[in-house]
Amino acid sequence: MRRKLRPPLPPRHGLDPARLKMPTEGPWTTLREHLVERLPRVAPERIEEMLREERIVGLDGPLSVDSPFVPDSFVWFHRDLPDEVEVPFEVSVLHRDEHFLIADKPHFLATIPRGRHILQTALVRLRRELDLPALVPAHRLDRVTAGLILFVITPEVRGKYQTMFRDRLVHKEYEAIARYDPDIAMPREISSRIVKERGVIAAQEVDGPPNAETRVELIEHRDGFGRYRLLPATGRTHQLRLHMSGLGLPILGDDFYPELTETPLDDFTEPLQLLAKVLEFTDPVTRERRRFESGQTLEAWTDLDAWRRGP
Repeated sequence: MRRKLRPPLPPRHGLDPARLKMPTEGPWTTLREHLVERLPRVAPERIEEMLREERIVGLDGPLSVDSPFVPDSFVWFHRDLPDEVEVPFEVSVLHRDEHFLIADKPHFLATIPRGRHILQTALVRLRRELDLPALVPAHRLDRVTAGLILFVITPEVRGKYQTMFRDRLVHKEYEAIARYDPDIAMPREISSRIVKERGVIAAQEVDGPPNAETRVELIEHRDGFGRYRLLPATGRTHQLRLHMSGLGLPILGDDFYPELTETPLDDFTEPLQLLAKVLEFTDPVTRERRRFESGQTLEAWTDLDAWRRGP
C-alpha cells in the first residue's frame, strides 16, 4: 500500500489544504494554464494572485505564475472561504475519551464543511476549540437537526466507528414536535422507498421496494401538538422528516416537507423541532455498552412563542 502524501501546508482554521493531482498528459505549458481550466469557478486573476502570493505549493515548495505543468504531480492550496453567517449557538461535548467524543450539536449548525458552510460547522469548531486536527465524524446530522454526533479522535480506529453506523449497529432515538391527530393510530411502523437525486435539495418517496423504515411513537400530547419518539431502522436522507410529513404530521419548523420554502441563513427563528436524543451501541474498541442522551429539549414543546421568536 502506498503511503499517503503529507500536505506541505499546515491546516488552516482546522481544515487541511485542498490537494490536486495533475493529469498524466495534456496541452498545458504552465501550471497556471491548467488551473484556470481545472477550476472554472475561480477567476483566472485570483489563481494568478494565489501563485504570486506563494499560496499554491508542491512537494518542493511554493509554485509561481511561470511554474511548468508537471504531469502526475501534486499541488496543495487553501481554498478561499465564503462569507458566512455566524451561528449564535455553542456545540457541547458530553463525552470524550481516548478514541471518540460525543457532541451535542445545536440547530442551524452543519456537521461538516460544505458549500456556504465552512467555519460555521461542528467539525471545524471542535477541531479548533479542542486542538484535534484529525477529528472526523462517524455519521452526520442535517444542519437544521439538533442532537448527538459521534466524532472519532484516533485515526487508527476511525473505520471501526464509521462501520458501526454503516452496518446499523447503533440504536438511535429522536424526538420531534408535530401536530396531534387522534385519528392517526400510534405507535406505527412506516416503510417506504426514499430517493435523493444529486443536485436536488429535497428527497422524495417513490414507488418500489422499501429502503427506509421508521417506528413512530406518541410520548404525550397537549394543546393540539404531540411529542413523538422516532426510531429509525435505516438512515436515508431526510427519512424522519419525510415519514412524518407522509403521515400528515410534518415536524414543526420543517421548511422542506411537505412544501419547500426558502429561509434566509440568518433567520434563526422556528428551528426544526427534531432532536437526535439517544445514541446507544457496543464500543467496537473496548466492547463496553455505551449510551448517551442529549441535554437539549425541543423549545416548541415548552414555550411555543419563544420558539417562534428565536434567539
